[in-house]
Amino acid sequence: MKKIIYLIVVCLGFASCEDMLTEEPKMIATETFYNTADEINAAVIPIYYELQRGLRKNFHTIPESQIDYGYARGSYLVINQFQGFDATNINRMSDVWIRVYRAIRNANLVIQKAPEAEKATQAEINEFVAEAKFLRSFCYFQLVRYWGAVPLRTEENMVEMSVPREPVENLYNFIIEDLKFAETNLPDNPRNYGRPTKNAVKTLLTDVYMETAKYAEARTKALEVINSNKFALVPVSKPDDFYNIFGVGVNGSTEEIFYLKYNIDYGNEYAAMGHYNKCIYLNKQGNNGLYTDSVKNKFVKEWDYKDLRKKLNFYSYNNDFKSPSTLVNGSKTTLFYKKAKDETTTSIYCATDNTFYRYADLLLYYAEADCRVNNGPTDDGVEKLNMVHRRAYGLNPKTPSVRDFKKADYTKETFLNLVLKERGYETVFEGKRFADLRRMGKLAETIFNVHGIVINEKILLYPIPVDELSYNDAISDEDQNPGY
Repeated sequence: MKKIIYLIVVCLGFASCEDMLTEEPKMIATETFYNTADEINAAVIPIYYELQRGLRKNFHTIPESQIDYGYARGSYLVINQFQGFDATNINRMSDVWIRVYRAIRNANLVIQKAPEAEKATQAEINEFVAEAKFLRSFCYFQLVRYWGAVPLRTEENMVEMSVPREPVENLYNFIIEDLKFAETNLPDNPRNYGRPTKNAVKTLLTDVYMETAKYAEARTKALEVINSNKFALVPVSKPDDFYNIFGVGVNGSTEEIFYLKYNIDYGNEYAAMGHYNKCIYLNKQGNNGLYTDSVKNKFVKEWDYKDLRKKLNFYSYNNDFKSPSTLVNGSKTTLFYKKAKDETTTSIYCATDNTFYRYADLLLYYAEADCRVNNGPTDDGVEKLNMVHRRAYGLNPKTPSVRDFKKADYTKETFLNLVLKERGYETVFEGKRFADLRRMGKLAETIFNVHGIVINEKILLYPIPVDELSYNDAISDEDQNPGY
């Protein structure tokens, strides 16, 4: 029987290529494929298709429900108790797992088949394989970060059903090797918006090195991105200017390093978890979504109201909604997430992108890594932090200001805490806070200080999905993550 895989129809024109990241896959036989650069390109697109669908809702909602500022509603409420998943939520992340592994499968096919192309140049083949390896490493990074040891499925064993959990150290080594190949073979500029570049690889490597406490390597990669002079913080003077970073239809801003792209037909559901334009998610007692509290929550309460990011990120009670005009069961202190709003849609799917890596992320990673490497803050590291902080107040990121933090005021520990706090404000509701708090050993302390709750350590890793345990004979119930 012929092997059939999901692929996009071959892109024959540049303009149509640009739209392919959001098109629906169609079926093509592998025996007649992978001969030309266009065909290899078409084979790469299904990797994005699975990532778009796997990383658009619970991938961010769950970790944002297990941090200091995020409150969950409805069936997500139990997750917000910091005790792990109950029976109702045990498979809440299964779709993420399945979709990410499908993306890995599609990447493996490209890595395996592209070198066989007879009508593509070696440079073209290398670039597409590099893109597939970037995306595969991106996938495995999400898996190892949130599940720990996971099955390592590559182009060599992808047809095997039963694959054991690979040790975490081996997974990170595999990720780094993939990224080294990608760094060598990806272009300086993206093939299309949403496609990776050398600097996207360097930024992902920075994140991987931060996660694995390889701070010197992280600092080096972050500095390479900074010194490329290809990026700059998008200037703002009022809250709505931030939509030049997060808004619908934003492509190729000076801050964009790697975004997962969406359109309204294949939309980003996470963006609606705190902002559904017809407000069904805005019911505090509703089925889904995220919110915070302007009075009870310490993180939000201490956030300077003059910081434009605070006004950007939240709707207030009975404010700014299309319909209805008031919040059902709402509260005058309830604040709902609006950073990724899409006022062009009336569905739960939004055309706003998933901002995985942007220049502000990179600058803050650099500030932290630089402090760790030098055993204390430096002028350079403090300046990178101040660039992000100035922009938050509508100031020129490159011009010294009375808002600036001063190196002399901080020790190594207090500066690292400052960077963590600034990252929290800068990336609020972007799905990054949980990983930051856990990585820095601050999760339990932060949750107790804000909510007065002692976390159950089972929340540090998600449960291996039941379906994986059922069909993968190499993973037993005893191999499940602690507490599940």
